[in-house]
Amino acid sequence: MKTRRDVFQAIADPTRRAILLLLASQAMTPNAIAEEFHTSRQAVSKHIQILTECDLVKQEQKGREIYYHIQANKMKEIDKWIEKFKKTWETRFNQLDKVLSTMKKENE
Repeated sequence: MKTRRDVFQAIADPTRRAILLLLASQAMTPNAIAEEFHTSRQAVSKHIQILTECDLVKQEQKGREIYYHIQANKMKEIDKWIEKFKKTWETRFNQLDKVLSTMKKENE
């Protein structure tokens, strides 16, 4: 039975985020990905499996090799969700800048 994984749990792991960064520039085989980490190929395969289950990564067979590449559409969904929070924080930081600027002028 296939477990449904949460995208945000998947990207919470630093190794999986690093794998996504690697795949953002080019498709790679599991062995090539594993060479970038100081861990076993099995551990990296587990991370790839989780990313695949969340549709963040897709596999493609080329000859005898399997290549993994990032799913840009899924990453855009994450970015869209995070953008809401970014706007909120930018507004709050701008308000803080105004308060600090006012306080600085009053102290001069």
